[in-house]
Formats: sequence, C-alpha cells, structure tokens
Amino acid sequence: MLDSLRVFAKSWPGKIMGACLLVGLAGFGINNVITDLGSNTVARVGDEEINSREFLRAYQNQLNQVAQQLGSVPTAQDAVALGIPSMVLQNLAQDAALDQLATGFGLGVSQAKLSEMLREDPSFQNALGAFNPESFRQVLQMSGLTEAEYFEDQSDAARRQQLILSLFGDTKLPDTAASLINRYVADQRTIEYFTLGETNIETPAAPTEAELAAYLAEHQAEFRTVETRNVQMLRLSVADLAATKVAAITDDAIAAEYERSKATLSKAERRTIQQVVLNDEQVAAFEAGLAAGTPFATLVADAGLTPTDLGTLAQADINDAGLATAAFGLAEGAFVVIDGVAGKRAVHVSTIEAGGVPDLADVRDQVAENLALAEARTELADVQDQIEELRAAFRPLTEIAQRYGLDLYEADVTAGGAELTVIPDLAAEDAPRVTQAIFKAEQGGLTAAIPLAGNGNLWFDLNAIEPARDQTLDEVRDQVAETMTAERVNNAIIAAQAEAVARLDAGEALADVAAAYNVFPQLSAPFTRFGSSDGTIDGAVASAAFAGDASHHGSAVSQGGEFIVFQVTDLTEPAAPLEASASATLENEARIGIYGDFVTAVRDDARMVINQQTLQQVLALNTGL
Repeated sequence: MLDSLRVFAKSWPGKIMGACLLVGLAGFGINNVITDLGSNTVARVGDEEINSREFLRAYQNQLNQVAQQLGSVPTAQDAVALGIPSMVLQNLAQDAALDQLATGFGLGVSQAKLSEMLREDPSFQNALGAFNPESFRQVLQMSGLTEAEYFEDQSDAARRQQLILSLFGDTKLPDTAASLINRYVADQRTIEYFTLGETNIETPAAPTEAELAAYLAEHQAEFRTVETRNVQMLRLSVADLAATKVAAITDDAIAAEYERSKATLSKAERRTIQQVVLNDEQVAAFEAGLAAGTPFATLVADAGLTPTDLGTLAQADINDAGLATAAFGLAEGAFVVIDGVAGKRAVHVSTIEAGGVPDLADVRDQVAENLALAEARTELADVQDQIEELRAAFRPLTEIAQRYGLDLYEADVTAGGAELTVIPDLAAEDAPRVTQAIFKAEQGGLTAAIPLAGNGNLWFDLNAIEPARDQTLDEVRDQVAETMTAERVNNAIIAAQAEAVARLDAGEALADVAAAYNVFPQLSAPFTRFGSSDGTIDGAVASAAFAGDASHHGSAVSQGGEFIVFQVTDLTEPAAPLEASASATLENEARIGIYGDFVTAVRDDARMVINQQTLQQVLALNTGL
C-alpha cells in the first residue's frame, strides 16, 4: 500500500494533487510557520522581527545581571518567576518599535560616525586610551557578536538616541511644578504646643476583682503560657574534651613541647609609631630640635601640628619600606625626619614591645592547652563512639558526663530557643537545629546525637514537658492589674487630648487650654514637614502640623509616644527657588516619565506578535530543559 502511494506521489497526477493540498492548507493557515512567523523568529513588532539569536543574547545578558545582584545564576523556574523572559521581550520590542519610528523619520548614522564611536568606546581602549583591536575582538567573542552585528546594534542605538534627544532633550520642569515641589520640601512652620501625660489627668480607679476576671477572660491569649521543655544536655567537641585534659598535662610534657615548638611561639618586635608631615620651615625646626635633643612632643606642640597615629605594628605590617626601615632603626622615644610622598615627614616611635622567643613561664598555659587540644583531636571519634554505646544502653547523661568529666547543662527551653545560651560558645547556626530537635522529641524516648558546627555532637534527655495553658487570675493578678491600669491611663490621656482639641475648635486660646491641664505651652523652632533639625519636633508631629493651613491646630502622638496638642503660629515660605541640582534631577525624572509613556505608546501601536513555540524552544535550549 505504502509503495503504491510513493509511486503515485512521484507521478505527474500525484505532484499536481500535492500542490493543490499545499495551497489549500496555506489558505486555511499554518500558524507561526508559513503565513505568520518564521521558525527562527521569536516575535515581530510591526515590520521588525526579533530572531532567536537576538533574543537569546539579550536573555543571557539579563540573566548575568540578575546573577550579579542575587549572587547566583537563576534557574529556569526562577527566571520565569522573576519575569525575565517577558522583560527581555518587552525591551526588544521597545527597541524595535523605536527603530521603525527612526527609519520613518529618515534618521541614520554614517560610517565615519560609527568608526568614531568605536574608537571612543572605553571598552576597546588600551592603557594609553588608544583603540585596541585585540580588545575589540575579545569583547565581541564574549558577547557572541559578529562585527556586522555589533555595528548594526550601534547604528540602531545611535538612531534611537537621536530620536529621543530630538523629542525630549529640551523637556523642562514647569515653573508651577517646581514651585510646588520647592514649597513641599522647604516650607517651614512654627507651632505652640503642650504635652499631656499621666500627671495631667485624674488617676483612674483601680480595677475590681470582677473587672480583672472579665479582662483576663477576654484577653487570655495575651497571658497564656508557652510550651516549655526541660532538658539535660551534654556537648562533646574538641574544646570540651581538651578542657578535661589540661589539668593532667605534666610539667615535663609542657617543657618538652615548649622546646619543640618555641620557634613557632616567637613573636615579632612591635613598635607604636606616629608621623607628621612637615613644610620647609617645620623641617628646619624639627632637624634643629633633633640635633638639640628636643622631645618630639615639644616640637609638635610648638609647631601646632597633630601627629597621625599609625598604631602598634611589626615591621612586616608596614607597606612603606622607607617608613619601616626608619621606625625600626630608632630607639624608644626617638624620632627622625625622612622623605615622604608630599615632602618631608617626622617619624616617632613612642613605645617598643620586645619580640623574640617568650619564656616558658609566659606561655605555659598556652602550651598546655595546645597539648590538650592535640590529644583531644585524636581521641574525639573514640569518645563519641563510646558515648553512643552508653546511650544505646540507656545510661543517663549524668553518668556519662561524670565518666568523661564533661559539663552537663539543664534548661527549660521554649520554641524560641533563647534558653540555650546556658551552653557556652554554642554556634548561632546550631541553636535552631537543637531547638527543633528538642521540640520533635518524645518524652522517655532515646534521642539521636545532634551534629554541631566545628566537628562536635550534642546529646539531650527530655525530662519534662510543660504544655501551654491558660493561667488563673491568682497566677497573673498583678500583671493583669498593671495592664488594665496602663490602658485606663492611656485612654484617659487620649480623651483629654481630644477634649483639648475640641476647646481649640471652639476658639479658646492654646495657652488657656494648656492652663486647664496645669501645663505651660512651648514654642517650637521653625521646622519642615520632616521635623526639626534639633529633633524636638519629629516626623509624626511635623506631619500633623502640615496637615492644614496656616491657622491649623490639632493633636499628634510623637514617635516617642508623647501626646501633643498644637497650634500653628507661623508659616514661612522658602525665599530661594529650587536648587539647580534638585531641579535638574526632577527634570530628568519628568523626562524619563514622558519618555516611558511615549515608548509604551509606540510599542503598543506597532503591535507585537509572539511565536510561543520558538520562544519555548529557545528557552529550553538555553536552560537544558
């Protein structure tokens, strides 16, 4: 059957029928392949096509930029979640739309201009600022561009720049907008105000037993206990094991180790160094003082100079060879005048810490600790295995700690794990894992060792669990009473503040209102809507003061929790116009906003058609999916 069809297809009648079928299918449309987009086209904007090579290059560049920000290359799923493919397509579509518009206006770039742009590109210049062909080839290779593609991209970019500069280069910030912004930033106000507190209200009545009980019932969640787990913990690390061995290190072993390692124990001589830069007149005075034996401090004081403290350094710590040689050739308290980058300078050595090999008595504890650490490192694995065997035999941690001379720690641990500070030097990354293991454990069960940072283990026994529970009034009476009293005081102050504002609304003078609460009003210094420079008026109060006109009054709670009642007494407009730098920045922002709207309109007008099949294929090839 198939052989017969193949023979028919090769005949003239078969060829005619195949042509008719092809025309018929083309008439109905084969999307994205024949009548729509080419198989190598990711999208089309108007008459401009975005091919897969162009998209892939832009996509990879965007991935690299995101990787620099995140510290790692995003996966394919991360890239989609971040919207990178869509962003790349939108940017390419924007450029394509602008390219069409520039072509329509007849904009172009000459070969001479392209050559000039190439020579002036710092990416392709050597150390002397001259064009380097090798750098040009390397950059093209890294970016995956041919020379023709590079010059085409540069030409398109230059044409887009011409278009944008010609349309938006002279965009200015309207005078009205500049004035409004200047006033928003620089307007100043002065207020008369007073502060209300606990002393300005009647003391609220103490809550009754019935009120306490009702409050606790309504707010039980605020007084509920949290689950607590009592645990005993045993840690074994090199340092823990070494601490059990230090006392057993003999004097003979310490002396022998000292003789073996004293070369490594030697320390370099260190000197505390100062220097001061001198002018010609000061050089003469310092050299004369040096010859006469005048102290460095006296010469510095007479010259009115302040020396620079370089610190206490070993000779190897000093990068300046001249300074190092001079400083380490001086006696303690002496100085010398030497050459410097900016002229002459005086170098002074105030103290000298002797170097060399320390005496055994000075490093005995250090040597003993080193021996104990070395011994502990060799025994750590064996001791860990022995403890695991004892744990498997259900021996209690108290017995294990006593056998090996290790410390045992006990704590009532909550879910936050703050109580684990009873274990000294527990690494920050270990605390969450230990807490999690404690709260996963079952009472009476054998718990596994928890590996710790730094090659150590921690074992624990869960002794008791105190579940979260509601507390009775007898347990929290004082706490409930304190909370209720604080709320009543706060509510009374709020009510007094509202009453004071109402009296201002009725036309009373602020001084009279303040007197009713036994306080004296204060007058602020002028401040902006962001607060005063001295901090007496913070942002919260300033924002409330700027919420009305020049006769505005009202109240605010400061960032420090103070209850303020105020009256605006003065409003000062800025005397100077908006600063040039601020105006330039705002004009640029306005230009960017107009440009963004323009580009979006051009892109939408050109219309973008996406070849989803090719796009997915390109992304799959790039990510290996």
